[in-house]
Amino acid sequence: MQQSTDAIISVRNFSAGYHGVTVLENLNFDVHPGEIFIILGGSGCGKSTLLKHMIGLYHPLNGSIEIQGNDIVRAEGQAHLDILKSFGVMYQQSALFGSMNILENVRLPLEEYTDLPHEAMDIIARLKLRLVGLSGFAAYMPEALSGGMKKRAAIARAMALDPSILFLDEPSAGLDPITSAELDLLIKHLSRNLGITFVIVTHELPSIFEIADRVIMLDKRTRGIIAEGDPHELKETAEHPWVRQFFHRTPVFEES
Repeated sequence: MQQSTDAIISVRNFSAGYHGVTVLENLNFDVHPGEIFIILGGSGCGKSTLLKHMIGLYHPLNGSIEIQGNDIVRAEGQAHLDILKSFGVMYQQSALFGSMNILENVRLPLEEYTDLPHEAMDIIARLKLRLVGLSGFAAYMPEALSGGMKKRAAIARAMALDPSILFLDEPSAGLDPITSAELDLLIKHLSRNLGITFVIVTHELPSIFEIADRVIMLDKRTRGIIAEGDPHELKETAEHPWVRQFFHRTPVFEES
């Protein structure tokens, strides 16, 4: 796909850790407008840690995270709020409020961050539900939806403020292969037709090969990035043996 050479997200000299233990060290990478960018790696490599820092939930040990030219690490007050409003987030468990129906869940960011009339909020929320294929489910409660439908509703809520970037945490987790494939198609549709930039954390290989324009692979042993590029090319040409093992699903047996 055609992508701008200008980065919509730039991570520079980024390090993160907890309780005196460094998890990620000196990461540098860019995300380009309109691409589907995937963060992958084995368990415990820091994928979710990186995502949580990118959306401003945690403060890094070092480095900067610029989103559309604004550093979320150092921004304060209204400047920080403006950055938060520029992207949407879908959490792994969907995080829908069980006491609200689906329309109310999707409308929530509009109530929080805008002064629009309630009628306008409802119209926007219904439009977002239509985009994800849930037009007829506005009045449903979350408990009445399947796992895949909850993920779609969470994506609709993440799009409520028309962000240019969506962060998705393990979108295929807990889904059967067919539902996961349907979600992949939705992500590709939103990216290609609306120009949304996606940053996705996942280790699901079928989804990675289907939707990723580019990936970075994290490794807990090096606490850094050990591969970057097109996943199809990395599968065949990566120099790092663990990268090839990951993409080929080759088991590693350690001697006792």
